[in-house]
Amino acid sequence: MTTIARTITGGVDTHLDVHVAAALDERGALLGVESFETTPKGYRALLRWLAHFGPVELIGVEGTGSYGAGLTRHLLDEGIAVVEVDRPNRQRRRRKGKSDPEDAISAARAAQGGDANGAAKTRNGSVEAMRVLRVARSSARSSRTQAINQMRSLISTAPDALRAELRDLSIYEVLERASAYRHNHKTDVASITKLTLRTLARRAVSLEQEVKEIDGILKTLVAETAPELAAIVGVGTDVASALLVAAGDNPQRLKSEATFAKLCGVSPLDASSGKNERHRLNRGGDRQANSALWHIVLTRMVCDPNTQHYIERRMKEGRTKKEAIRCLKRYVAREVFAQLPR
Repeated sequence: MTTIARTITGGVDTHLDVHVAAALDERGALLGVESFETTPKGYRALLRWLAHFGPVELIGVEGTGSYGAGLTRHLLDEGIAVVEVDRPNRQRRRRKGKSDPEDAISAARAAQGGDANGAAKTRNGSVEAMRVLRVARSSARSSRTQAINQMRSLISTAPDALRAELRDLSIYEVLERASAYRHNHKTDVASITKLTLRTLARRAVSLEQEVKEIDGILKTLVAETAPELAAIVGVGTDVASALLVAAGDNPQRLKSEATFAKLCGVSPLDASSGKNERHRLNRGGDRQANSALWHIVLTRMVCDPNTQHYIERRMKEGRTKKEAIRCLKRYVAREVFAQLPR
C-alpha cells in the first residue's frame, strides 16, 4: 500500500490578545488545539507548535486583514502558504454552538477542504501604506463635511444680520469669512453663533489641509507603484489608490480579470432556475473599489465619446442608464486588471 506523506494543515481563530490554533493531519484528523499570544513571540510559538506535528503545508487564518494581520505577515515571511477563511457557517454554528476552538478547527477544515482558497494579502508594501493613509483621509473628509453641514444649519437659524451676511456666499467664502471672526467675549446669541462658526470654519480648513497633504503622499505612492494605472482615462489618485488597495501588495493572487471583477463586485451572479436563465446584481465585493469603478465610468460619460456612444446604444436596446453603467464597470475592471503591478 502507498504511504501518504505526513503534512499538517493549520487553522487559526484570531482575536485581539489571543489566537487559537488547530492542527489537522493529512487525513483530516484533529491533532490538537492551542492558544497563543498575539505578539511576535506568540507567532513563533504557534508556528513551532504546528511544525512539531510535521511539515506545515497550509494555514487558514480568519481575519487576515484585521486581528490576523500580524500573524499573516509572520507566516508569509516564513514561507508558509496562508489562505483567508471566512467566518464559520452560521447554520453549523447554530447547531453546534460557538467557541474559539471550534472556530479554529473549522478554519483548518475549510483550508484543507478547499472551501477557503483565497490567498491572503501580504500587507507589507506601498499598497498597505496607501490603505493606512486612506483611513485618515476618509475620516478627515467625513469630519470636514460634518463641520460644513453644521455651519449651514447654524447660518439658516442665525440672527438676521449674520444670516444676511453669509447666506449668499459660496462655502469657500463662508469658510474664509467665518474663520476670521473675533471673539468679543459677549454672551449674546449673535456673538456665540459667530464664535461657533469660527470654530467650525477653522476645523474645516484644517481638515482640508490634512486631506491635501495626504493626497500629495498618495499621488507619489501611486505614481511609484502603478504609473500605468494612473494613466488610464478617468483614474485619479483617489480612484487608483482604492483599486490598488483592493488588489493588495500581491495582486498575483488574483488569477484572472474575472477574479478581480468579482472582488470589485461588478461580476453579475447567476440566478438561473429551471427554464429561467438570468443574472442578478452582485452586491458583494469591495465596495470602495466598486465606487472607484463607478467614478471612472461617470468621468468617461462626460469626456469620452466612445463611452457616450456605448451608453446611447445600450439605452436604445432597452437597458436603463444604470444597467449600461453596470456593464461598463465590468469592462473597466478588465482594463484596470491589465494595468495592475505584477
